[in-house]
Amino acid sequence: MRFVIVGAGRVGMRTARVLREEGHDVVIVEPDRTKVERLREEGFAVVEGDGSQEELLLDLDLEEIDGLAALTPDLVVNFTACMIAKEYGCRTVLRADDDYREYVIRKYASDVDEVVYPERLGAVLAKNALLGGNIHAIADVAQEVQLVELTVTEESPMRGYTLSELEMPANSRLLAFGKAGSPVEIPEPDQSLEEGDRLVVIAGFDVLGDVRHLIVGGSDAQQVAAAAAGGE
Repeated sequence: MRFVIVGAGRVGMRTARVLREEGHDVVIVEPDRTKVERLREEGFAVVEGDGSQEELLLDLDLEEIDGLAALTPDLVVNFTACMIAKEYGCRTVLRADDDYREYVIRKYASDVDEVVYPERLGAVLAKNALLGGNIHAIADVAQEVQLVELTVTEESPMRGYTLSELEMPANSRLLAFGKAGSPVEIPEPDQSLEEGDRLVVIAGFDVLGDVRHLIVGGSDAQQVAAAAAGGE
């Protein structure tokens, strides 16, 4: 798959490296010439310039790009880049600069596919957001334990039930819950599970498939295996 990363800061570079390590083609857009030269020495494809400039982005053949992640510290640059990319069918990921803006953009900016606040969850979340899907690996907690974010779908057997009725498998635990379009928070037992809601769960690899079937629905073993491998 082909991706554009706007911004070669800490988050952007970690995301680009993870994507490249997994075999994806990555182009980085960065205005700082010193960073551009260093990245080219590392073998990255880099375009020097402002990632919010329409002409620059169009020169990247956005119609051939699978996704664009705007991960600069500048919210205006990120939002502009995502709006341009979305017009050409790219999956878009926007980095917010605080919890409140993350909430507002999730709620009102429907043209942005994913909003991340990487200061909280890091580059793995940004990478998973670019790849899409209903199960995202956030972190390996231990050798056989993983932290994952799952999204309730129409196929979920628990859709319409409350969190108090959610019986998690042994060796797994619900840590956080977020209604569709809202940040994840400490779960409350009377909250209902509806399509688009997100759950953050800690689970052993041996029960990850059961957890996914319970919350996401279906039996896509390939997606579970991908999450266990780090969201490939």
